[in-house]
Amino acid sequence: MPEQHSPVPAPETFAQRARRARDHAGLSRPVAGGLVGRSAEWVKGIENGTIGMPRLPMLIRLATVYECDVADLTGDDRIAAATYTKAAHTELPAIKRALTTYYLAPANTEPEPAIVLTARVQQAWKLWHGKGDHRSRVAALLPDLLADTQHSARALEGADRRRALVALGQTYHLAQLFLSFQPAPDLIMLTGDRSMTAAQDADSPRAMAGAAWYMNHVYRDANEAAEARVELAEQAAALLRQDDPEDLARWGLLQLAVALSFAKVGKAGDAWRYWDRANDAANRLGEGYAHPWLIFGQGVVDAYALTMHNDLMQPGKALEVAGALDLGKVPSATRRSYHLIETARAYGMKDEGVAAVALLEKAFRESPETIRYNMYTRMVLPELAKTGPRMVRADAQALALELGIPT
Repeated sequence: MPEQHSPVPAPETFAQRARRARDHAGLSRPVAGGLVGRSAEWVKGIENGTIGMPRLPMLIRLATVYECDVADLTGDDRIAAATYTKAAHTELPAIKRALTTYYLAPANTEPEPAIVLTARVQQAWKLWHGKGDHRSRVAALLPDLLADTQHSARALEGADRRRALVALGQTYHLAQLFLSFQPAPDLIMLTGDRSMTAAQDADSPRAMAGAAWYMNHVYRDANEAAEARVELAEQAAALLRQDDPEDLARWGLLQLAVALSFAKVGKAGDAWRYWDRANDAANRLGEGYAHPWLIFGQGVVDAYALTMHNDLMQPGKALEVAGALDLGKVPSATRRSYHLIETARAYGMKDEGVAAVALLEKAFRESPETIRYNMYTRMVLPELAKTGPRMVRADAQALALELGIPT
């Protein structure tokens, strides 16, 4: 009797790989479509094979949203999404060394006073939020600041030690922000975990709230379950007093964190319920209020409504928000640039490339390093440079060249 052989399984199609990647990311078709600037029907067409494999820029966009490599979609393991979407800052190796070096200073080394460390951290925040190349300026300070805050947090005692730990937590926040949009996901998680540990060791509810805000960004970018993000934010918010402006700003920020988390997964009702809470906190703090380094205030609450509409696939409503937005209320060049990029994303979702390129150019003038390392910018500019409206292709190519993005 001839030997029986199992039939060789048919190779997996692009449509099947795309469906599996979306399922693994936990995204519905409407949410996935909105995140890449397409409709739910387009995603369905990709997954049932009626729409063929898209061009490389869209493949990269899908891979970024699904948190996978382009190879997971195409079956060609020679292509990796990070190669195209994440540009490494020249100071990334130095920051990595600073984060993975343990400063075991001898006992006779005098620790820097907590009040001095706090002032240094405040100055670093001003550089981060100021105009110009904010990443490069902060990168020049971070190695020494990490070494000094770690040493003081270990050597000081009592209230001074707790203040040093708060400064250390904020230093990790700055490192985490530097690492955002860098090809170093392990370091981003490391800094988030260390900042929360420092905040807990300091026994500071305010520091824990700040750490929870930044950890929420980590979880959202990693497509972690919304429930985990919400639980962390609500636990931290419960530690704060709403009759104290400093606490209220952090409480409002955590409501905003939850709102953004729900919008990311398409839960509009929950998203706007928490946004209303953040908006109420901003109103109670007053029209001109903005936290000095968390930047929470009415301007930021209004501006993040734009991001929420984008994530909920409502570009028309996003542009209504953008039309009424006063970015002068946001005292941070990096945040203003980000919100301009989000406005460009809304125009891109409506296939209005002329407006999208104009806003990306404006975002570049506001904060060059914000747009240079932004994922949406790096995905959309090559596409606009090649297939956008004829009148903006040259502008898109010029901006991509300025940013070092291959087209």
